[in-house]
Amino acid sequence: FVSKPHDPVILRARINASLERKRLRDAERAYVTEIQSERSKSEHLLLNILPKPISERLKQGEQMIVDDFENATVLFADIVGFTHIAVNNSAVETVNLLNEIFSSFDELSQEIGVEKIKTIGDAYMVVAGVPVPQKDHAQRIARTALGIIEKLEEFNRSHGYSWKVRIGIHSGPLVAGIIGSKKFTYDLWGDTVNIASRLESHGESGLIYVSDQTAQLLAPHCQLAPKGEIDLRNRGALTVHQLIGFK
Repeated sequence: FVSKPHDPVILRARINASLERKRLRDAERAYVTEIQSERSKSEHLLLNILPKPISERLKQGEQMIVDDFENATVLFADIVGFTHIAVNNSAVETVNLLNEIFSSFDELSQEIGVEKIKTIGDAYMVVAGVPVPQKDHAQRIARTALGIIEKLEEFNRSHGYSWKVRIGIHSGPLVAGIIGSKKFTYDLWGDTVNIASRLESHGESGLIYVSDQTAQLLAPHCQLAPKGEIDLRNRGALTVHQLIGFK
C-alpha cells in the first residue's frame, strides 16, 4: 500500500516489486506443475513395466525384491506356426499383427485381474496369485486361457487368418521378484514355471493343456477332458487334461 499523496518513485518501485513477485510465483507454479507432470509420466511408465505393489516397494527404497508364493497358476500361450507366418509377412506387418493380438490379451488380463509377466517372441506369459495372493488363481487363469482363444478367433475373423495358439497351465509354488540393477523386470522362477512352459510346447494346436494339479483346482468349476500322459524331459510322465470351459 502507498499512502497519498504518493511519491511517483516509490509508487513505481512498489509496483515493480509486486510484478516481480507475481512473475516469480507464476514461474514457481509452472515448475511445480511440470515436476508433477513428469512424476506422473514416470509413475505411469513404471506401472506399465512392474506390478503396482512392486513399484511401490521400489519407491520406498527396496533394491532386491524376491518373494515366495505357495500357490499360484502360470499360463504360457504360443502362436502355432509363427515362423511360417513371419515368412509370409514383412517384419513390420508381423510385429503390428503381434502387437494387435497381444494388446487384446493385455486388456483381457487386466479385466480378469491376472498379471502379465512378459512376451517372449510370439509367446505370452501370465500368472495369477502373484504379486498379491488370490484364492481363485486357477479359475482366473482358466478364464484368461478361454479368453485368449476367443480373442484370437475375433482377430482371425477380422483379418481373414486362421491362426491358433497352444496353451499350457500349471499350478504350484514359485518365486517372483526383481533381481539385478540394470533393465530389471518382474519375473518368475521355479518348477511351476518350467512345467507350464513344457505343457505349452507339448500341447496341441488350439487346445488348453492343464496339469493334474491345476485340474484338481478347476474340477468343481470347469469341464475337463483327460488327455493321458506326456513325457517331460527330466520330469517323467505327467498327467494332462484339456480345459474345455466353465460348467
